[in-house]
Amino acid sequence: MMNQTTVDKEVQCYAIAINKYNSIVVAGYDKQIKVFELIQEKLNQIQVLSEHQSFVSTLNFMKNSNNFVSGSGSGDCSIIIWQMNQNNFWTCQKKLIGHSKSITTLLLNNNENLIITGSHDSFIKFWNKQNGWLCQQTIKEHTNIIYSLSLNEIQDKLISCSSDSQILVMEYSEKDQIWNVIQKIKVLRQGYRLCFINDNQFTFQPWNYEQMHIYDLNSSNKEFVKTNEIIVKSGSTNCDYLFPQQYLKSKCLLVNKNGQNINLIRKKENGQFVTEQTIQSGHHLIYGQLSEDGEYLII
Repeated sequence: MMNQTTVDKEVQCYAIAINKYNSIVVAGYDKQIKVFELIQEKLNQIQVLSEHQSFVSTLNFMKNSNNFVSGSGSGDCSIIIWQMNQNNFWTCQKKLIGHSKSITTLLLNNNENLIITGSHDSFIKFWNKQNGWLCQQTIKEHTNIIYSLSLNEIQDKLISCSSDSQILVMEYSEKDQIWNVIQKIKVLRQGYRLCFINDNQFTFQPWNYEQMHIYDLNSSNKEFVKTNEIIVKSGSTNCDYLFPQQYLKSKCLLVNKNGQNINLIRKKENGQFVTEQTIQSGHHLIYGQLSEDGEYLII
């Protein structure tokens, strides 16, 4: 840990994001978003954004710009697209309203013309830029809180997990231009995190369980089935969501927060998953993100 990059604040911080250049960090400070420059491994605050009326629950940078997207908790439940202006300050470009409860998870596709959100209201919503960032579709197949979403490499499949102990697999239909649920996987216990590794494989972390599950696509029936379990540390009798699993293909590295621990797991050339490092935080209420190049882990 680099002490000079530590910021001490007694405030709720559920979401952190770092841009692709490792030069800008945004962090939720209760209802506010604080923007920092990361220069010579020091964080310098440059702006405070105060549009949300409830705690900031998700933050995602766009990969083709320094624009980013935020989601918020109950009492607000909005999604805001923040755009950098000519003076290098961020302003609210668009506010998306549609969920009735807290935003729990948010994704951007590679083309940055689609935002996918999950919420405490049990709905998955698809927001399309071509329609002026209007909600074009809502999936209502879950019956409780949506905890995590993940898109595959070619971005035609989406997976979700929920407190209803289900994993949904959805596929995009080019013909109908909608997402269809093509598989429902019942799990023994709910999970907070899942992540596509490639088009044919994803990982799933059951709640506060010291094993992470591997699912692979069955070539015969084209459905995902559990094929393996990997031992991961928890160190706690509790866990919390809002720290998504993250897989860096360039490093073959998976970040999996579980209980009090952050497990850094490498996928080897033989397909095996090996935990290379475990960072113990001392508490289960931890949140953060790994930079795209794997250089910085901010929690």
